[in-house]
Amino acid sequence: MTNINIGPFKFAPYLKTVLWGGENIAPFKSISTNLHSIGESWEISGVEEHLSVVAEGPEQGKTIDDLVAKYGPRLVGEKVYKKFGNKFPLLVKIIDAKRDLSVQVHPDDELALRRHNCLGKIEMWYVIDAKPGSTIYSGLSQPLTPQEYERRIAEKSIMDVVARHDSHQGDVFVIPPGRVHSIGAGNLLAEIQEASDITYRVYDFDRRDKDGNPRQLHTAQAKEAIDYNVYDNYKIAYDRQARGLTQLFDCPYFTVKRLIVDNSHTMTLPEPHSFVILMCLDGQVQFTCNHCGPAATMHRGETVLVPAIATRIDLEGNATLLTVNID
Repeated sequence: MTNINIGPFKFAPYLKTVLWGGENIAPFKSISTNLHSIGESWEISGVEEHLSVVAEGPEQGKTIDDLVAKYGPRLVGEKVYKKFGNKFPLLVKIIDAKRDLSVQVHPDDELALRRHNCLGKIEMWYVIDAKPGSTIYSGLSQPLTPQEYERRIAEKSIMDVVARHDSHQGDVFVIPPGRVHSIGAGNLLAEIQEASDITYRVYDFDRRDKDGNPRQLHTAQAKEAIDYNVYDNYKIAYDRQARGLTQLFDCPYFTVKRLIVDNSHTMTLPEPHSFVILMCLDGQVQFTCNHCGPAATMHRGETVLVPAIATRIDLEGNATLLTVNID
């Protein structure tokens, strides 16, 4: 084991203004900006067009792929580096929906590689806050055929068969490839996904863009990507009263856990393992990790990348966090 210290790293958020965005992200993150209608804050991004850039410290100004190229497995882990090389494989966001997002579907890896030469997308949502009456749209309420889908798009009745779920703080939804979905108005949530920005827009409530043009739909592309089945449950169940570390979701692409820190908590990381992303949803903590630099502080709205060479993270304070890694 090398004695070199790496990170931890904080990145400058990429703030994305959109027609459905709100005004909650900047105060949530305690940042000042002249931007309005911010719908997304890309916290850590391996998407080529918007690679995250280190915000402070000796590596300030370098992209996340620069870091992976420099530190390799010591940053991301042996298994991750072997699979993805110098590309960081995840995209982590905060999303604020003042209005309903368009209804969408994402292709799986096979379809995305064939059509776009990139990864598909599975994503997970953790609801940070939800106004009363907020809704998450996920899945279908009745089975469809591809022909019925096309007919309902033409008739503008697709929302009659999209499943709606009441949304509350702490709810967890997983959106696998093929699942029709949308974030309803009033939701502030964290999104963890593969580093892909491929989306097929199924329906957009007849909205128009800033130039007055109907927003493009991807009816034909989505037809091949959609999973037309109905499932028993679209929401992830977990012990909401548990303290410490609680697993929320695990798949080959990422593992997400909720961490509640009451005064102090130590994470002992098994070897070998990947990087760990810490995403602070509430409160504040000071943390140290072995093989990293000096102690650092995280407050609500901040996200930090801890390198794979760290085998222990000590946290002090009171906070709710998400942890993200690749098992």
